[in-house]
Amino acid sequence: MSDETQPISAHLEIVVLNYRTPELTIDCLHSLTDEVQALAGTHVTVVDNASGDGSVEKIQGAITANNWGRWATFMPLEKNGGYASGNNAAIRPVLASLNPPPYVLLLNPDTIVRPNAIQTLVDFMNANPTVGIAGSRLEDPDGTPQRSAFRFPSVWSELDEGLRLGLVSNLLSRWVVAPPVSEVNCQTDWVAGASMIVRREVFQAAGLMDEKYFLYFEELDFCLAANRAGWPCWYVPASRVVHFVGQSSGVTDTKRQPKRRPTYWFDSRRRFFVKNYGWAYAILTEIAWSLSFAIWRLRRSLQQKPDTDPPQMLTDFLLNSVIVKGAEI
Repeated sequence: MSDETQPISAHLEIVVLNYRTPELTIDCLHSLTDEVQALAGTHVTVVDNASGDGSVEKIQGAITANNWGRWATFMPLEKNGGYASGNNAAIRPVLASLNPPPYVLLLNPDTIVRPNAIQTLVDFMNANPTVGIAGSRLEDPDGTPQRSAFRFPSVWSELDEGLRLGLVSNLLSRWVVAPPVSEVNCQTDWVAGASMIVRREVFQAAGLMDEKYFLYFEELDFCLAANRAGWPCWYVPASRVVHFVGQSSGVTDTKRQPKRRPTYWFDSRRRFFVKNYGWAYAILTEIAWSLSFAIWRLRRSLQQKPDTDPPQMLTDFLLNSVIVKGAEI
């Protein structure tokens, strides 16, 4: 990294990782302008994950044209190593600097920061020194909240997710991964990485995000590692961030016809369960999900319910399972 891209000493480092969404990234930076000026000592690093689509020229041009270079650094990468790798590329030199910031905020490019959202997260972390990670309330442009505070997955949550039966969901409610949205600050297992602030000591205790995940499950894995290291995670709904769901990856956009799940989603899921719970438990979750999902598909067909599942989901799940691919991670 050249001298002009060396990290700047800051109270808060914000990392925005772009991959072929330059217009969204620029809009995100526009929304950050007032926030950065209001919160002294804030620096933003914009990483381009080897987009190869003109993103570098567009984003660098916007930074120059808007005079954002006073608080923003642009870091184009030569290789797309995935979400964890791209964010770590910015976080690693910041933590190694002479005066590393107490907090790092991971912010998706497909977000618009509401007024005082960043200040609210920083104030919360300052007031709660035993909290390691905190996440914003993510919402649609009209203010409708998105579920962004979650429980760790388990064999019971996999059973519920596959079966989709109200009675079973009620019985397994304490294990449901995405509980109802809270209106107050609350402790949670993990938060969405679209707007997630991390205390510096968490990286020291749990390490950086696992770069063997290309995309998906990496923030879940990171929050679990932090939790095991004694750093809990909280949800802070007063910090509001608009999130254009799925715009970065195109996989989780609920407003479009579902796409076939990419292989890296299955690889990430398999890695998470094997790494954190062992191969036997990973296989148990696969059996629970696949059998319950097969029952759901039969019930959906008999009841003529709309088909909102990704194409070939069950076949792809089985072909990418631990049973077929093995437990090596």
